[in-house]
Amino acid sequence: MEIERKWMVKGWPEIDFPILFEQNMRQGYISVYPTVRIREEAMVNGKTEFILCFKSGGGLARKEIEFPITAEIFRQLEDLIALPLIPKVRRTYLLPDGSHLEVNHVDEGQPTEFWYAEIEYESVSEANAWNPAGVSLTEYLNDEVTGKPGQSMGAYWMQTRQPEERTKE
Repeated sequence: MEIERKWMVKGWPEIDFPILFEQNMRQGYISVYPTVRIREEAMVNGKTEFILCFKSGGGLARKEIEFPITAEIFRQLEDLIALPLIPKVRRTYLLPDGSHLEVNHVDEGQPTEFWYAEIEYESVSEANAWNPAGVSLTEYLNDEVTGKPGQSMGAYWMQTRQPEERTKE
């Protein structure tokens, strides 16, 4: 089960939180409804992993199944998709309350580039109780989009990668 909240943000946070790690990613979608996604996750100064992920619907809580795949399987699936994958840079910050803030910069340098942040939780009640003010992020996390239609990476994929004729098949 994945339980997370999401916010649209502008840039990296200006408060000096410790960065746990940084990743360069590329991801693409075999299906958006339900979500079937491949992702390459390259740790800065570290190893690269390839992930196949299945997700149910959207919103605060949803089923998620992820498992590693080989680079060869990833390349085969990337070839099957036959569209440019979405690049993004993710920095994961340690917040004073122990939570992890994941900030993502998507499609850097493109007219459609944007930033978003997420925090994953252990339970729905923990997610609902969490307040950005408790970690001095009220201004930074002021545009919450958790569960709003059109705010998922799958929706972004459909808007920016899917040729119109393929979406009508």
